[in-house]
Amino acid sequence: MAGTVNNRIEKQPFQLSKWLHSRKGQRVLICIAFTIIPLLLLLVFTYIPFAEMVKFSFYDMRYTGDREFVGWQNYLDVFKRDDCFGALKLSLYYCAGAIFQLVLALFLATILSFKVKGGNLFKGFMFFPYLISGIAIGFIFKFFYTRGFVFDTILQWCGFQLDNLPYWLRDQRINNWSLAATSVWRYFGQNMVLFIGAIMSVDAQLYEAADLDGANKFQQFIHIILPSIRTIVTLNIILSITGSLSAFEQPYVITSGANGTGTYFVIMNEIAHVSQKVGLASAMAIVLLLIIFACTILQKLFFKYVFRDAESEDESYRAKRARLKAEKAQAKAQKGVA
Repeated sequence: MAGTVNNRIEKQPFQLSKWLHSRKGQRVLICIAFTIIPLLLLLVFTYIPFAEMVKFSFYDMRYTGDREFVGWQNYLDVFKRDDCFGALKLSLYYCAGAIFQLVLALFLATILSFKVKGGNLFKGFMFFPYLISGIAIGFIFKFFYTRGFVFDTILQWCGFQLDNLPYWLRDQRINNWSLAATSVWRYFGQNMVLFIGAIMSVDAQLYEAADLDGANKFQQFIHIILPSIRTIVTLNIILSITGSLSAFEQPYVITSGANGTGTYFVIMNEIAHVSQKVGLASAMAIVLLLIIFACTILQKLFFKYVFRDAESEDESYRAKRARLKAEKAQAKAQKGVA
């Protein structure tokens, strides 16, 4: 009798429609959809266009017309032409602005992570520029820096004479610093908020353990806060440096790359869409990608070396925190006995 029942079970056909409507089938379908659909979108809109761009970089071509295979010539031209690789020198202005921005953001984030009167209002004001479109910010600062407009008016209120002030967007000694300051103003609030979130996640008992050792605020910052938020610090620096290498919105909108403000992306845009040298522009994009990869790897190695002792210091303070907890528990126990 048992054998007959087993035979009937084995002969029962698999019903796909019933399985698809079951709870298990629905879960499998949802997992497959959430996996395949993003991968398909990445394939269609990212990886295939990127592969095509790599292929274009080996051709002398326009958007329309015949193509001529030139091999590595486009890559050699990137390094030979002053308007291509030489434009990367302007990234140093934005890198300097990014470092200043990160230091200031970390300093204020450390202060605002603790109870400060009006701190939430200040955070909101500082974060607001990040919510504004980069194009809109470009137009705002284009009028801000224009001769005789907002910035010059403010300086005249402070006692400066208009004739003694430079042309903020035309003078090549200062115009790139002006554009870098625009990027600092826009991204400062974002970095500050990220630092605040990381600092507030640090265990407060670590500060108590440090106080027991007589550590001042600066020592607490060096030995507790900085090692604890090293992941966010590394991430923000990598994003800032890579963003500096690919600066585009501010110089394109404010100056259109004139008067020596054409960054690598601005020159690449001009070569691709004005001169229609698609192969050369594609090679420029690949070269920049390789430079960003190299900078990212070097930065990770650098911070791995800088924070090499962070784990041991963190464990030291954790041990002190455990000792502090044990002392508190012992004190409570003695009070209970008494």
